[in-house]
Amino acid sequence: MKVGQNAERLAQLQQTQIQAAADKKAGTAGEALQRTTQTAAAGVPVTVSDSARSLDVNAKNQGDIDVAKVRAMREAIANGTFSVNAGAVADKLLGDASDFLRPVSR
Repeated sequence: MKVGQNAERLAQLQQTQIQAAADKKAGTAGEALQRTTQTAAAGVPVTVSDSARSLDVNAKNQGDIDVAKVRAMREAIANGTFSVNAGAVADKLLGDASDFLRPVSR
């Protein structure tokens, strides 16, 4: 997209926003909200690059959850054999709290 390509569209959006501001003063809050929402929905056209699309596809293909591990934990809970290592949980909690409370160096 070239810099001056959407100058007319930008001018239209600015005029719409100016009109919405003027109407907001004159109308009810609900009417103003509706006009503002309609103005925001018009927006400016955006294009997404192929590399950004590939990142999205990769994120969808690679799950954040280890399904096999979850299945094993469910089976262990159902069988009554699942045990929690309280020491490991406590260590992680303390480590996270320590990281959170550590001053940020600049």
